[in-house]
Amino acid sequence: MPDQISTPVTSAAAAAELQQLLLATENISEFLEELAVLTASVLPGEVFCGITVRRDHQPATVASSDTRASQVDEIQYGHDQGPCLTSLDTGVVVLIEDLADDDRWSAYRVPALAHGVRSSLSLPLRSDGKVLGALNIYATQPRAFGQHEQLAAGRFAEEASRALALAVRMAERTEMSQHLQNALASRAAIDQALGVVMGQNRCTADEAFDVLRAISQNRNVKLRDVAAEIITAVSGQPPATEARFS
Repeated sequence: MPDQISTPVTSAAAAAELQQLLLATENISEFLEELAVLTASVLPGEVFCGITVRRDHQPATVASSDTRASQVDEIQYGHDQGPCLTSLDTGVVVLIEDLADDDRWSAYRVPALAHGVRSSLSLPLRSDGKVLGALNIYATQPRAFGQHEQLAAGRFAEEASRALALAVRMAERTEMSQHLQNALASRAAIDQALGVVMGQNRCTADEAFDVLRAISQNRNVKLRDVAAEIITAVSGQPPATEARFS
């Protein structure tokens, strides 16, 4: 029998909590930290949680409920083995009932036990068929994740996957918006430089653009940087780095 009393978490309750998190947090990092803390708080007993993703093809803990979770995650990264990496790589749920009797990851086992880990549950976070990360839940008691806990954690991971996918899409849109702002700023600087060249050379816009392009090619400098130099030389101030939508 599990060493603790089961307290199932409903999918609706998890969804409501996650939606509230998305509304209350200002960025993905803060959201993931709150998500890790929430995961640890909704399951019974002494548990701690980390969230693993891949950055530049390397695993990294992007959030944790406390320092123990990130330390146990780092043990796995250092030895390139462990339950969370297995879940991240294979997209399957990985359960350790008692690490003292589990020898699947020998290099991970001893240092994890030294950090107080006796059982764990790693669940893939996926969207559109792709594994976005892994939700790693560690417990100080053996057999902490019985059937009820696994079902509850599974439902919670499904909702967490949806929320994480939404957060990623929000970040992508923010990045796209920033790229657009930068593009608009570059275009504005080029237009200003064209006006300067037209006034100095009494030429058309097309002829002024040919002048800027020739300078860019001859000096192997980007067109926007040439424009910025011209504007700075004339006005004494560099052009604005951002363009604002009205």
